[in-house]
Amino acid sequence: MLAYFVRRLIGAVLMLLLITLVTFGIFFWLPKLAGQSTDQIAAAYVGRASTPEAIEATKERLGLDEPVVVQYGEYLKSIVAGADYDAGPVTDHCPVPCLGYSFRSSQPVLGTLLDRAPATLSLASGAAIIWLAAGIATGVLSALRTGSVWDRTAMIIALGGVSLPIYFTGLVSLALFSYTLKIFPGGGSYRPLTDAPLTWFQALVLPWVTLAFLYAAMYARLTRAGMLETLDEDYIRTARAKGVPERLVVTRHALRSCLTPIVTVFGLDLGLLIGGAVLTENTFSIPGLGQLALTSVQSGDLPMVLGVTLLTSASIVLLNLLVDLLYAVIDPRVRLG
Repeated sequence: MLAYFVRRLIGAVLMLLLITLVTFGIFFWLPKLAGQSTDQIAAAYVGRASTPEAIEATKERLGLDEPVVVQYGEYLKSIVAGADYDAGPVTDHCPVPCLGYSFRSSQPVLGTLLDRAPATLSLASGAAIIWLAAGIATGVLSALRTGSVWDRTAMIIALGGVSLPIYFTGLVSLALFSYTLKIFPGGGSYRPLTDAPLTWFQALVLPWVTLAFLYAAMYARLTRAGMLETLDEDYIRTARAKGVPERLVVTRHALRSCLTPIVTVFGLDLGLLIGGAVLTENTFSIPGLGQLALTSVQSGDLPMVLGVTLLTSASIVLLNLLVDLLYAVIDPRVRLG
């Protein structure tokens, strides 16, 4: 187990290095291959109202005239050791891990990401609990009642949940439950949990349900398919022949065995949401990482976009590492060597 953990940890570190190389190439190397000059790249970091003096200063700060290898080395150095950025009258220190400096907002990217992260974590964690509970329960019941009215109805609803885009269901839920029935507050009412717990909960109910509706549909279909396959296995028939209660056959044997693909998909989905649920946050005006990424793209704040990209990638890699370690716990047939 320990040897497997060490190998997977080394693999995760190498994957993170590869991600930094790819993201660095996208933001710093590909523009040069496309024909952009260092002045044009620097202008993208300064902003639309850039002056020749500001462009020249940005080129010097970012080392854009240096060879690509040197630039990448400084880029990695800033992540693991921090960096200092001359922002004009003062020099700002970017702490470890330094994910860049936004010359638009004149502050390190990491600080902005940490400010926006609680909203995204609140949205992702709440929706994940709902879609796991609803999706797995629906899938199990559908598998146990194959061909029944419940099975057909649940799968039709699941198909609708997968097919309908999040911005459609989000706007419909807002129009119905917020502006017509006035049961829940409208968009833009989010408050941090530490400031107003009740307002925080009320503002996130609709985003939770809307986001969970999309994912619960996929998990229901995945669970149903896995359960139908597992229930035909020999060891399930053996357990029933020995007189094991049906409840234990379903939960301890069948469901536990088909959770492996569900956990795999869950690690990917949750990692993406931690990086920001762009459509959901924008629809409900939640000030999270997804909304930050969208506004940064629109304003051309490249360091902020780069920071969100790195955070999302790191979340997916780390959650997949955790998923691999959970395999042996979930499925007794898996042995980690």
